[in-house]
Amino acid sequence: MGDAPAPGEVWLVGAGPGDPGLLTLRAATAIRGADLVLHDHIPARIARAHARPNATLMDVGKRKGAAPVPQTKIIARMLDAARAGKRVVRLKAGDPFLFARGAEEAAALAEAGIPWRVVPGVSAGLAAPAAAGIALTRRGVTGAVTFLAGHDETGELPPHDWAALARAGGTLVVFMAMTRLDALVLALLAGGLPAATPLAVIAQASLPGQLSLTTTLGAATLAAKRSALPGPALIVIGTAVGQALALPDPLLAPAARRAAR
Repeated sequence: MGDAPAPGEVWLVGAGPGDPGLLTLRAATAIRGADLVLHDHIPARIARAHARPNATLMDVGKRKGAAPVPQTKIIARMLDAARAGKRVVRLKAGDPFLFARGAEEAAALAEAGIPWRVVPGVSAGLAAPAAAGIALTRRGVTGAVTFLAGHDETGELPPHDWAALARAGGTLVVFMAMTRLDALVLALLAGGLPAATPLAVIAQASLPGQLSLTTTLGAATLAAKRSALPGPALIVIGTAVGQALALPDPLLAPAARRAAR
């Protein structure tokens, strides 16, 4: 595999959580080699910084649950450009295959006979807790991590086995859950997770405006409403949150921290 798309190829590229310094070298090279970059909203600045001056950039990202460019049109644009011999990068926030629609896009490309590749990215599921000083796994504290979607395609809380998740222990990392925080809390409490379980909300992870809220499962709904954290945000639940470490490095520490205990 080369370092950038060939004519008629589409690369699904992960841009990471937003901090330009967390972009991989392969991702940066791919962007520089593209004729067309279809990018999410969060990595727009990354796309502008690395794309060639004559490349076409198109923002196709979602904002607060709204999708100005429907997924069907994104896929159609990729297919049309590839068939025209363009080098195409679909630049996605985080990792293309973790709570993104990279699998759908890859399937459509494969069905159309379009060559495609994936460039993994740093997921917010890993970057956000680390930037807030939360070790998702720690010897003697927790040895398992579960990544969850906080809403389904209808916008409702997914029908996970909440009782099994409560029993399993470990750390829960929940994507796209702020609009369903009430339902998430109630489901986990009903599943048997103690109200005193530590919970963190990390907003705008890795960006200059990063903020985090540390609370408990039982107090999370009220604490989140009072804090009015901006989006996007990630929720981390479990003993690991209570073991969060102070970060002395200003490059890693949040610009500010809101705590409610």
